[in-house]
Amino acid sequence: MTARPVEITDPADPRLADYTGLTDVALRRVREPAEGLFMAEGEKVIRRALDAGYRMRSMLLTPRWAEAMRDLTETGPAPVYLVSPELAEQVTGYHVHRGALAAMARRPLPDPAALLAGPARGRDVSRIAVLEDIVDHANVGAAFRSAAALGMDAVLVTPGCADPLYRRSVKVSMGAVLQIPWTRIEPWPGGLALLREAGYLTAALALAPDAVTLDEFAARCPPRTALVLGTEGEGLRPATLAAADVTVRIPMAAGVDSLNVAAASAVAFYTLAPGRR
Repeated sequence: MTARPVEITDPADPRLADYTGLTDVALRRVREPAEGLFMAEGEKVIRRALDAGYRMRSMLLTPRWAEAMRDLTETGPAPVYLVSPELAEQVTGYHVHRGALAAMARRPLPDPAALLAGPARGRDVSRIAVLEDIVDHANVGAAFRSAAALGMDAVLVTPGCADPLYRRSVKVSMGAVLQIPWTRIEPWPGGLALLREAGYLTAALALAPDAVTLDEFAARCPPRTALVLGTEGEGLRPATLAAADVTVRIPMAAGVDSLNVAAASAVAFYTLAPGRR
C-alpha cells in the first residue's frame, strides 16, 4: 500500500490532530511523550528520521513541497496530507517555513546501563555528554548537533532536561538527536554512580577555584569520559559538582566569565575529540 496525498481544507479535520497547537510548549511537551510521537520539520530532518529507523505516522505538506517529497509520498505507507500554507499555519499555530512536517513514532528509550555497554555490543562509547537540567530546547538541540559533529559517542539527559525530541530541539540539531544514541539517566545526581561503575571519569564543566583547564584534562587521555554540562543560568547543581571526579573549565579572556551552554559544549567536545588528543 502506498501513500497518496490527500488534500484537506478543514483545519478541524481529525486527521490533522497530531499537528495541532505546535507552539503550545507546555501542552506539547506533555502530550507528545504520552502519545508516543514527535515532530520532524523540513525535508532534511524528515529524511534523517526515516534513515534512523523511526516510523512515520503521517506527513503534512504544502503544495510547494509535494514534488520534493514525491519519492517518500509514493513509496511510504504513511498517509500524506496536502494543505495550503494558510491552513498549515492555522492548524500548527505558526508559519511552516519549510513546508513539510511529519509526525513520527517515538521509540522506547534504552536503559542507561545498556547504552553504556557499547564495547560489549561492538560499539565504542568512550566519550559521552551529560546534559543536566538544560531547559532551553534550542540549547539542547545545539548541544546534540555539536556532540554528533565532534565525535561524542552518546548523550545522557537528566530528568529535568528539556525533551530532545521536541520540535525545536530536533530542528536546531538538524536531526542529530535522531542519529546519536541517547537516553535519560535517573535518579540524578545519583546516576553519577552508574557512570563510575561503568568505568567513566566524570568531569563537571564549571567555574571553580580547583578546576583544571580543558586542555589539561584532555592531555590526561582518560579512556572513558563523561562530560557533565549544566543549565544556562545556575550551572551545575552543588551535589553534582561534589560527586564528580574532576571539575574542568574553559579558559576565558577579555573579562568574559562564561559561555552559553551551546557554545561551551562545542568547545568542550572539540577539545576532547580523539584527533585532538
